Amino acid sequence: MDNKLVAIKKCKTIGERERKEFGKEILILSQLNHKNIVAILGCCLEVEIPILIYEFISEGTLFDLLHRKCDVHIPLSTRLKIAQETAEALSYLHSWASPIIVHSDVKTSNILLDENFVVKVSDFGASVLTPCGEEEFLTHVQGTRGYLDPEYLQTGQLTVRSDVYSFGVVLLELLTRKLAFYTDRLQVRSLVAEFYSAIKENNVVSILDDKIIGDEESMDVVTELVEIVRTCLHMEGERRPEMRQVAAAIESSSKSYEKSATQREIGLI
Repeated sequence: MDNKLVAIKKCKTIGERERKEFGKEILILSQLNHKNIVAILGCCLEVEIPILIYEFISEGTLFDLLHRKCDVHIPLSTRLKIAQETAEALSYLHSWASPIIVHSDVKTSNILLDENFVVKVSDFGASVLTPCGEEEFLTHVQGTRGYLDPEYLQTGQLTVRSDVYSFGVVLLELLTRKLAFYTDRLQVRSLVAEFYSAIKENNVVSILDDKIIGDEESMDVVTELVEIVRTCLHMEGERRPEMRQVAAAIESSSKSYEKSATQREIGLI
């Protein structure tokens, strides 16, 4: 690899299912070319323990940044960047890949970050290449508790809107810095349920990370992001936006925030 740092992924167990997942990940990643999707550099499957070789992403996962590096300040601008790049990667999978790809396990631990907070969406072992011309199809339910689309969980019908729901949870984690699923005083709690409860009480600000709501411009953008979360987390998949719409909305909010920050710096506001 020309003295290049790489990441190695090994099978923990050596069953037929694990080999199929590795094979599927190679099939999918070898077809993709996007700056925010992790690149596969090679593989070795004809050995006792199969391995995949990826580009090395230095700073770990978004989960690590949000929940394990609690002393690290994450500015709103950085959170916007991470959200936008993740949305763009998923939009690429849903709108530009052929056939369309449903990631089906979108979560903060599958979003890698480099030293400049550039996003690399990873782990395509549970991903699905959609049957030609079909927008939804039955499949064995896979995913992670706290991120699973409730409609998919109930019906077994997977669609690109299932990824939209999971992205909504990721965006909510970025805004709150809370776990998607956690235990509080021996009770298991869902961040989505907490979000809906806060909306009902007209008190969403109570669950937001107070580090990102310090001024009027920040609050305006956060309010826009909260609305994006709300639409992504709609219980009915058909009423959720497409990922390309989500990406465009976050880009608009990001540009608005950058403009306000620039104006503040030069004393126009």
